[in-house]
Amino acid sequence: MIFPKFEVKKTTSYGRLGTILTAHGKISTPSFFFCSTKATIKGVDTWIIEKLNTPVLLANTYHLMLHPGADVVADAGGVGSFMGWNGPTYTDSGGYQIFSLGYGCVSQEIKGSPRSKRYLKISEAGAEFLSYRDGSKWCLTPELSIHVQQALGADCIFTLDECTPYHISYEHTRASMEQSHRWAQRSLTAFLKEDSVYKKTHQGLYGISQGGIYPELRRVSVDFLNSMPFFGHGIGGSLGKTSVEMREVLDMALEKLCSDRPIHLLGIGKIEDIFDGIAKGIDTFDCVIPTRLGRHGGALIRPNYWSDAKEDYHSRSSINLLKSCFKNDHRPIDELCSCPTCLRYTRAYLHHLIKSKEITAGSALTIHNIFFMNTMMEEIRRGIDLNIMPEVRSKWLGR
Repeated sequence: MIFPKFEVKKTTSYGRLGTILTAHGKISTPSFFFCSTKATIKGVDTWIIEKLNTPVLLANTYHLMLHPGADVVADAGGVGSFMGWNGPTYTDSGGYQIFSLGYGCVSQEIKGSPRSKRYLKISEAGAEFLSYRDGSKWCLTPELSIHVQQALGADCIFTLDECTPYHISYEHTRASMEQSHRWAQRSLTAFLKEDSVYKKTHQGLYGISQGGIYPELRRVSVDFLNSMPFFGHGIGGSLGKTSVEMREVLDMALEKLCSDRPIHLLGIGKIEDIFDGIAKGIDTFDCVIPTRLGRHGGALIRPNYWSDAKEDYHSRSSINLLKSCFKNDHRPIDELCSCPTCLRYTRAYLHHLIKSKEITAGSALTIHNIFFMNTMMEEIRRGIDLNIMPEVRSKWLGR
């Protein structure tokens, strides 16, 4: 069988069910991908991640290129073998890291934070920057990005693109989009080269939609993606300042996009945004939110665990166990959750670990958040299959 392969099994007004078949296993969609940035999810062993029914890990091209280097990972048999992971893997292109070097994370960019001193310039050739490890000068080109990703050996990889910031003009966004399209063509050419040292016949290449918040540009990008023989589509670039604006941009980006390919929404991990994206036809998502939240004392919870609680320590979908109100709270994070953390530890004990700066806390909370997301996605797939998505949405989002 030729890998990867995408099959749509059912399409409804609440989303669609599908399967991405890879050389390293099956991914049932809709699905959420966890970011193993440096070939690891911080604080959690790979065998535990497997036991939590995690479908796929997404590794970071930029970081692995700088250390330990693509050749080291290739010699280990690819990024999955390197980190002891038996399931499917994806790698990003390094494009978002270029963006973050220049503008910081998305929230920093929206606030207009100054750019990093490690960022040099972006030109037609590629992106020049200084390594955060040793200060050496690099130029990440579309060809180098593909070379590195082929060496990493992930099941699916992405074209190099420039992730445009929120606040730039229409003309700047248009020029950036057109350059990203040219980079995508160069990425595809490099991907298909027969003499590629690390050519991986089992890999699928995703193209990435750009165009920022501008409807006309998003339509142009859709036409470009549809005309190219990519395995899948990625939705990238600025998606707006709020969830409402993001939904509007997604409508632009998805209109007339070829639907027989898997569609991946890059960098989105909020619960409400996932439900909204699935309803619009998104198949897969990736984001650092669940694992990063866990490392900083945050635990994902369902609405019935915050609706009757004090607002000073609850947010809509998570609780911060660093807060003193949990000091004597001897309940599990979620009394109905069957993850290893909830079956063994109380909120009070986790609060104690966090206050004591014990690394066990971040590991335990990350495990809970991974289990939470995997369980939610499984119920979403079941909800689409049985046409009970309103009930599933209410369970995980409340009113």
